Amino acid sequence: MKLTVVGCSGSFPSADSACSSYLVEADGFRLLLDMGNGALGELQRHCGLYDLDAIFLSHLHADHCIDMCGYFVARYYRHDGGRCAPIPVYGPEGTEQRLTTAYADTPSASSMSEVFDFHTVKPGRHEIGPFTVRTERVCHPVEAYGIRVEHGGRSLTYSGDTGACSALDELAADSDLFLCEAAFTYGKENIPDLHLNGREAGETAARAGARRLVLTHIPPWTDPQINLADARAAYDGPAELAAAGRVYEI
Repeated sequence: MKLTVVGCSGSFPSADSACSSYLVEADGFRLLLDMGNGALGELQRHCGLYDLDAIFLSHLHADHCIDMCGYFVARYYRHDGGRCAPIPVYGPEGTEQRLTTAYADTPSASSMSEVFDFHTVKPGRHEIGPFTVRTERVCHPVEAYGIRVEHGGRSLTYSGDTGACSALDELAADSDLFLCEAAFTYGKENIPDLHLNGREAGETAARAGARRLVLTHIPPWTDPQINLADARAAYDGPAELAAAGRVYEI
């Protein structure tokens, strides 16, 4: 598998990165994990607008899904080649309604579903293209899911947004790469069931036996080097910060 970090900023885009969005590729299939603020523009550095094969939305906060409104425009109003066939979109209950409300002026109440083939995410295991994926509900104020993506005996786990929870430990177990949010700073923010801090991300990786930890979703107001140091204090495997445009071969 090939993982490209399209965007990794938390809450809102930074000067250096769009919000959460990650491109996973294998066997010519392109799966996008989240499409937050600014991601649609950055995506075009790595993939054609119409070359995606499926999209997974971990949850419906704007910094993970709002650029789907712009992507709707690109697919619905395309003239050259005609309107795009619907692309599979996997998201929590109410994804179509959320995007329709956010766009606010679709031609009809069903316009989103003319270019997006919506599938409701629930805990479990299924196939998306060549990937076997497992999704589990994680701890966040809205319905949110972490995802484990497997292909060819290799595995990638993406936390989405979450506080510490056993479901995330299980998803990340023995993962080759654990892409884990670390929005909070250890000793500074202490709000349960919302986000992880760097230390908690490291502890999760250690408990799970993940082989590599990549910290993501760090907001612009947070010092990422502190979060990385805190993660490394709890996890003795390789750990680093996600960066827009970085590519990983898994």
